[in-house]
Amino acid sequence: MMGGGGSVYWGRKEEGGEIKGIVVIFAWVSIQEQHLRSHVDLYSSLGWNSLVARADFLNVFYPERATSLAFVLLNELMEELKIRTCPVVFIAFSGAPKACMYKAFQIIQGTGEGQLNLDESELVRNCLCGHIYDSSPVDFGGDLNVQFALHPAIRKMRGPSKLVSWVAKGVASSLDGLYLTRFESQRAEYWQTLYSSVEIGAPFLIFCSDNDVLAPYPVISNFARLLQDIGGDVKVIKWSGSPHVEHYKHYPIQYRAAVANFLEEAALVYSHRVQQLGRRSGLHDEISEVICDLQKVAVSSNESLTRVAVGPSDHFFVSSSSEYHNRRESGPLQDEHREPSIHLPEPPSINAHGVLGKILFDVCVPKNVEGWDIRFSGSLKGQQFTSAHRHSPLLGVKSNRRSRL
Repeated sequence: MMGGGGSVYWGRKEEGGEIKGIVVIFAWVSIQEQHLRSHVDLYSSLGWNSLVARADFLNVFYPERATSLAFVLLNELMEELKIRTCPVVFIAFSGAPKACMYKAFQIIQGTGEGQLNLDESELVRNCLCGHIYDSSPVDFGGDLNVQFALHPAIRKMRGPSKLVSWVAKGVASSLDGLYLTRFESQRAEYWQTLYSSVEIGAPFLIFCSDNDVLAPYPVISNFARLLQDIGGDVKVIKWSGSPHVEHYKHYPIQYRAAVANFLEEAALVYSHRVQQLGRRSGLHDEISEVICDLQKVAVSSNESLTRVAVGPSDHFFVSSSSEYHNRRESGPLQDEHREPSIHLPEPPSINAHGVLGKILFDVCVPKNVEGWDIRFSGSLKGQQFTSAHRHSPLLGVKSNRRSRL
C-alpha cells in the first residue's frame, strides 16, 4: 500500500490463535532492507505479526506527507483490529518518529489536523501497550539533516560519492534555510507529541549506544529522563561500540532477550487493560439494570394505588380528604362499614447484592417511617387487634397522610 509519504506493507501476517499481537515498525531511509528484514524475522519468531511503514526522507520537511502515511498505516491496522483485537507495540527506528510516528500519535490522540472517529481512536489506544525506540528518537537540526540525506550504502562508497555528498549537502542545507522557521516549530511539536504518548499508559524500551553519532546517548538519556518525570515506565539499554540501528546485529542474544521480555510485559499490560474495560462495562450494565428496576418499582407503586384490594389480608389504607369529612359527618354508625381498602402488591424485586444495588437500595428505602399510614392485623391470644396512629389525636379516624413511599 502506497501513501503520500512512503509505503505500508505486512512484513508478516499470519492468522490463528498462536499469534500474540502486532508490532508496527516505523522505518526510515537510515535502515537498510536487510536489517529491517532481520527485525521482522525476530518478531515473527516470538509470535508477533509485523506491519511496516517505510517513510520517505522528505517527510521530515513536509508534515503533510507524514500525516498521509500515518493515515494509511492506521487504517490498515484498524481493519485488522476490527476483526480480532490484540496487543499492539509501536517500534521506531532512527528518524522514523519524525517521518511518520509522531503524526500517528496525533491522529490517535485527536490533537493533529487529521483525526479518527471516537470509536476507532479508542480501539487503537486500548490495544497499544508498548513503545520500542531503536537508535531513536533523533533530534533533527542543522548538519544532522545532511548526514541523513545520503543512504548508508552510498556513504560507504569511495570516489564519485564525494560529488553526490556535496550535492546532498547543498540540497539539505537549502531545505534547512527555506524551512528554517517552520522546521523549528515542527521540531517543538515533534518532541511534545512524543512526550504526550505517556498518556496512553504503555511502557517504553529504548536501545542506544555511546557510539551512535546520529542518535547520541545524551539526547536519548534526556528523552528517557523526561518521560520518567511525567510518569512513563521507561527502560534504557545502552551498548558500547554498536553503530546506528545495528544493535541487534552486534548484540543478537541480549537484544532478543530484552525484546522478548518487553513483549511479555506489553501483553500483560494489554490483559490488565481488557480486564479493567470489562469491569467498567459490567458496572455500567449494573447501573442501567438497577435504575430500570427502580423505575419499574415506582410505576408499579403508582399503579397499585388505584387498585382495590380483594381480600382481608390487605395492609395499606389510603383515604381522601372528602372521605374523611363524610365519615366525620356520618358519625360512628358508618364507621362500622369499612371503606374499601387499597392493596399494594409486591413490587418487582431489586437485586441488592450488587455493589451499586446496595448503594441505591440504601438511598431509596427511607429510614424514618414515622407518619406512615400503615395498619396491620394480627392476633394476640386469639384476639384480633389493630394499631392506632402514632401521632393522630383522633382515635378510630383515619388520617389522610400518604405513604412517603
